[in-house]
Amino acid sequence: MADTAAGTAKTRRRTSIGLIVLASVLGFFSVFAVWAERQALETDTWTETSSELLANEDIRDALSDFLVNELYTNVDVQGEIEKRLPRDVKGLSGPAAGGLRQVAGQASRRALEQPKVQALWEEANRAAHEQLLAVIDDENEVVSTDGGVVTLHLEPIVRRIAAQLGIGGDVASKLPPEAAELEVLRSDELESVQSGVKLLRTLAFVLTALTLVLYGVAIYIAPGWRREALRSVGFAFVAVGALVLFAHGIAGNAVTSSLSDTDVSEPAVEAAWNIGTSLLTETGEATIGYGIVIVLAAWLAGPTRAATWIRHAVTPYLRQPAYAYGGLAVLLVLIFWWSPTEATRRLGLSLILIVLLALGVEILRRQVIREFPDRVATGTPTGTAQRLADTVRQARERRTPSAAPPASPHEERIARLERLGKLRESGVLSEEELAEEKRRILA
Repeated sequence: MADTAAGTAKTRRRTSIGLIVLASVLGFFSVFAVWAERQALETDTWTETSSELLANEDIRDALSDFLVNELYTNVDVQGEIEKRLPRDVKGLSGPAAGGLRQVAGQASRRALEQPKVQALWEEANRAAHEQLLAVIDDENEVVSTDGGVVTLHLEPIVRRIAAQLGIGGDVASKLPPEAAELEVLRSDELESVQSGVKLLRTLAFVLTALTLVLYGVAIYIAPGWRREALRSVGFAFVAVGALVLFAHGIAGNAVTSSLSDTDVSEPAVEAAWNIGTSLLTETGEATIGYGIVIVLAAWLAGPTRAATWIRHAVTPYLRQPAYAYGGLAVLLVLIFWWSPTEATRRLGLSLILIVLLALGVEILRRQVIREFPDRVATGTPTGTAQRLADTVRQARERRTPSAAPPASPHEERIARLERLGKLRESGVLSEEELAEEKRRILA
């Protein structure tokens, strides 16, 4: 029987480890799927990212060069200047147009720093993204699969820059409809994009759900190894987050090298990559943070002297639900005020975080009450603590005669061994820790 039980325990442990490894692999890919789904398919996230892009100096420089080129390509700047010059100096319109182009870049950069121009940029990005999602979800009758194109319209910004240069006038009527347009999607690409978006949405949900379920099963199937399994899950979170950040760095170098035609454009491409993937890096860092918290929780439930001392110190307060969950409420208020991760900024993830923290507090409460049954508040206990103290004292009086002789060393060893067995059954001690404590007692 003992050999069979030991074999079953080993099998469960191996299965638990395998599930943790599999969940970590799925978790790695789920992080990228969730990032891509939120970054590409959430209009608010897209718009916020576009605003951050324009706030970057390198990107503003690249965009201003593009807009000035579009302006000079679609408007006869020399002709506009010639109309405004006196008859005897109209011949200077050519050199003036050339000189004006040299300073146009600086003027356009200043224009892009203005709040009104940045608002136009944000509005253009929001409109383009809403149109893109409408087309992908078959909710737009304007853009068809026969000849429609989803574009980012920057014509209003070009007009404002023209006005900044002093060549505004009726320039709006001279700009063709396609001036300063960035193509986002063509109709002949629609079917492929729709399939990709559908797959992305499915993967973002399924991979994340599978990851969490597998972690939960890995902990559940190891009744004598749950604390170690929980600790392993924490280390797995840390590993997944670190791998995500490492992959982000490798991909960033590859993207920057492939999209940078010249050294001048490299800073803008690098800045666009870092800003566009900031949600990915935040998720990787948050995953590492969650892993560290899980490892600390597993350590707090362990048999080390420091962890035992902490549990012993907080037991009187954890015994009382008002103190335990009141402290949790204060902690949650601080966490959501700080809002360090994406989970604290979304309703669904916030609810999951609250449930997990409440479950952890309840598990810790039950452990310390079982481990220190007579530990109550120091001083003059009141309320619940007083009742607990009275209950413990009365139980001892009924169970132990007043004149009972002291226990023999043998009986003390037996009692200590029985307590170790209970701690092992509850998952507080591992098999190795149990064996080590038994050797100490028997020695």
